[in-house]
Amino acid sequence: MSVVTDIKPQKRKADHADIYLDNRRAFSLSLVVIHKAGLRIDQNLSQPEIEELIQEDCAQSAFDAALHFLAYRPRSEAEIRARLRRRKFDEKAIDSALQRLEEQGLIDDLAFAQFWRENRDSFSPRSKRLLQIELRRKGVPLNTIEEVVESSDDHLNAYRAGAKKARALRALDLSAFRERLAAFLQRRGFSYDVVGPTVERLWREREETDDASSL
Repeated sequence: MSVVTDIKPQKRKADHADIYLDNRRAFSLSLVVIHKAGLRIDQNLSQPEIEELIQEDCAQSAFDAALHFLAYRPRSEAEIRARLRRRKFDEKAIDSALQRLEEQGLIDDLAFAQFWRENRDSFSPRSKRLLQIELRRKGVPLNTIEEVVESSDDHLNAYRAGAKKARALRALDLSAFRERLAAFLQRRGFSYDVVGPTVERLWREREETDDASSL
């Protein structure tokens, strides 16, 4: 058994404290773990209890790192797991962090996939096929991807993506307009069956606008 002889807050990391066992610094723990464990001076700790505290601290660190990662935008479970692995957390700590995040409603692959689709639809429309590829790369399960993209309309999204691009191509003649806009839409993942009608529709609308403005 070892005795906790001191608990000293760290200056470098305000949310951690150094734990002294038998008058020697043994390890550091987050204040959250110390409070949760009810750790106190003069407390006796067995080796298994020490190892459990260290593992709990690792899990807390993984959880904190995941929260920081989520602060920028929603993430899929696979993205968070991959990021924590790159941070060298062990699998037990990662599993614990993910379980806590799920219990608190902070990770949900369906909600993430819906967020991703809505963000793309609003700011950078692309084909259903490309959207599926992106979500698969994010580690979203196939059944969830299918559910989210099922109602995606390639013709509508191609038009919405192309309309903005067409405004930047107003100075081009028909041949150059078709070539540039078609290449742009193909890079967004749209098939020729969608690209062709979309390009023609946008060209007609441009001509109608030009005719109206000349009256």
